[in-house]
Amino acid sequence: MEKISINTISINLDQFLKLVSAVDSGGKVKLLIADGLIKVNGNLVTERRKKLYSGDIVEVEELGCWEVADQENP
Repeated sequence: MEKISINTISINLDQFLKLVSAVDSGGKVKLLIADGLIKVNGNLVTERRKKLYSGDIVEVEELGCWEVADQENP
């Protein structure tokens, strides 16, 4: 699992997945959610603008797993 630092308190799921290059558009995030392929902290996600915070674990089936980290505590 790779730790990804953000420089804000939170980040939206769709923005985060673009940041880690898992997707190239919000539309792809919507499709992944509809197919039940995204989990945050082990729970299926139903909204693409879900807020992520430091310590959250994002899993996308067959694409990867990342931990959100803040820049002060990477």
